[in-house]
Amino acid sequence: MSSTPSELPQPSAPEPLRGRSSRRNSRSLAQQLFDQFSTQIRDGDWIAGEKLPTESELVRRFDVSRTVVREAISKLQTAALVETRHGIGTFVLKAAAPTAALRSPLEWSEPINVLALLELRTSLETEAAGLAASRRSPQQLDAIRRAFDAFNASHSAGLDTAGHDLAFHLAIAAATSNRYFEEVLGHFGVQLIPPTHHDMIHVPERDPEDLPRVRREHEEILLAIERQDPDSAKAAMRLHLNNSRERLRKAQAQYG
Repeated sequence: MSSTPSELPQPSAPEPLRGRSSRRNSRSLAQQLFDQFSTQIRDGDWIAGEKLPTESELVRRFDVSRTVVREAISKLQTAALVETRHGIGTFVLKAAAPTAALRSPLEWSEPINVLALLELRTSLETEAAGLAASRRSPQQLDAIRRAFDAFNASHSAGLDTAGHDLAFHLAIAAATSNRYFEEVLGHFGVQLIPPTHHDMIHVPERDPEDLPRVRREHEEILLAIERQDPDSAKAAMRLHLNNSRERLRKAQAQYG
């Protein structure tokens, strides 16, 4: 029988972050919460469909700041362990069935693999962006815009953006109205996002301008799809993915 949220064991006495300015301390505590929650989910203590405690309850229970809780939840979203339904709450996702085609996150964190995947994405997603600009419905455009806004909000709050980055690209794939684009991209999940764009895999300190650049590139894609301009949408997506590849190459060359 699964435990209820109130039965979750507390971590080893984390100190409250209120009044502290150290982002490193915040990230360390967020990682502790993420590790504990992900273990609870994978061990079946929290089952698929179960609602997590509210943000306020987690803040009170673990004596940490809202920033710590939000970052831990963001990491769970990136790991595809939970989903947040706006105005309702955060729920545990059903574990994806393992397949031979899927690789472990560590394998995909190797730069050569991610670079190869970015090459594939450039061909696939450039065409998807053009089709999305031609075919998108108002509802599909809203989904793209929501993912864009969520990415910006997480970045502004200093939270992990990878889950929202992925959602942005998957929303564009869905707007093609060709299910195979969404299925192929969805198959890779968060592995689509270069490790320089998120904190789930250890990477050297990124250029602080990288994510603002990603945001501007996303905006150009969104605006082209919004005005139903396929050529501009394809050009903006191609530029974004080429730039992502160069950012990863730069990090690889700089840090080895």
